Amino acid sequence: MDASGRARDPELKKDLDATVHARRELGADYEAALVESFLEKVEQRLDSAVDRRVRRQLAEQQMVVARGDTRPAAPASGDGGFGERFGFAIISLILAIPLSAIAVVNAGLAGLLISWVGILGVNAVHAAKGWPWSAGHRDRAKTSEWDL
Repeated sequence: MDASGRARDPELKKDLDATVHARRELGADYEAALVESFLEKVEQRLDSAVDRRVRRQLAEQQMVVARGDTRPAAPASGDGGFGERFGFAIISLILAIPLSAIAVVNAGLAGLLISWVGILGVNAVHAAKGWPWSAGHRDRAKTSEWDL
């Protein structure tokens, strides 16, 4: 692994070293061809890595469907897991402080009440996304990212 924590491909490093060595021997006239050749190798490696990941994810999804499990293997974005709901609640409470101050300064107690009704409403709508009887939850349960 390198300093950033990413695994290095030793074969790709050998190809890069060979390309740099060939550039030194052949000169600047062949630089564009050498760079293009190396980039093609990188592209092939990326394509094969992406293909492996897609095949693995499709196989996992097929296993979930074969088991008859209606829940996705991993929470899809926007499913409203506990972490997302908790984070949304914390952020809304943090933002409630300046909103409350602005409301009180501009409209007094009535402004404070209206701002808190709005804050509670936004949190209620966000929390309702995960309820089984909500329309949005039924739509997400029927479709997955693979159905597109």
